Amino acid sequence: MSINSAKKIGHVAIIMDGNSRWARQRNLKIIEGHKQGVNRLRDIVKYSAKSKISHLSVFAFSTENWKRSASEVSDLMKLFLQSIIKEVPELIENKVQLNFIGDIPKFSKSLISQINSSMRDTQVSNPNLILNVAISYGGRWDILNAVKGLKDQKININKITEDEFSNLLSTSNFPDPDLLIRTGNEIRISNFFLWQISYSELYFSKLLWPDFKLSNFKSVLKKFYTRDRRFGKQ
Repeated sequence: MSINSAKKIGHVAIIMDGNSRWARQRNLKIIEGHKQGVNRLRDIVKYSAKSKISHLSVFAFSTENWKRSASEVSDLMKLFLQSIIKEVPELIENKVQLNFIGDIPKFSKSLISQINSSMRDTQVSNPNLILNVAISYGGRWDILNAVKGLKDQKININKITEDEFSNLLSTSNFPDPDLLIRTGNEIRISNFFLWQISYSELYFSKLLWPDFKLSNFKSVLKKFYTRDRRFGKQ
C-alpha cells in the first residue's frame, strides 16, 4: 500500500536515539552526532508536512539528559538555539507549526525567548504539520504535573475520567501517538509519553538516529499500515 493512498496518520512520535554513539564510532565530537541528527530530522519533517501525517513529536532532550556532562549539555543548548533560528524560515515555508513541551523554565532566558518566538512565528490557521519538540521532558514529570493540576483545579479524584486526566497533560492539545519509533538499537521507552502510548504501535530500529534516513522512515510507515489495530477488541 502506498503512503499517499493510506488513511491519514494522526500522530507519529520518535525517540531519536544514538547521536552520541554515532559520533564516538567516527572519533568525532559528540555535538557532531547531534548536528547530523538535526539533518535527519529536517528531512523527515519536510516529508511529513507533504504526507498524511498531522502531528510529529520528537524526543529531543529528556529530564534525564540534564545528568550528562556540563560540556555536552552546554553544546546541546547552543545547538538548540542555533537550530531554532536556522530552521524557522523553512518551517514557515512548509506550513509547519512548531510546538515545544517540557519543563521549559529550566532553560536560559535567551533560549526560552527563542522558543516562544518560534512558536509564535510558525503559528498558522491550517498547518500541514504540527511539530512537537519534547525538551526537558519526561513521562513521569508530565504525569506528576497532571496530578498537581488535579489539586490546583480542585478536581474530584474519585470521579475523574481518563479523558479529563489527559487534558491535564502537556500533550492535551494533540492526539495520542498512532506510531512510536525508536532508533539506536534499544528496546525501551525511556520515560517518553508513558500515558500517551498505551495503544501506540511500536517500532524499534537498530539504526542510530543519524543513520535513520528518510527511506527508513517511509519503510516504517508502510509497515504501520499493515498492522491491525484492534484496541483490545477481537
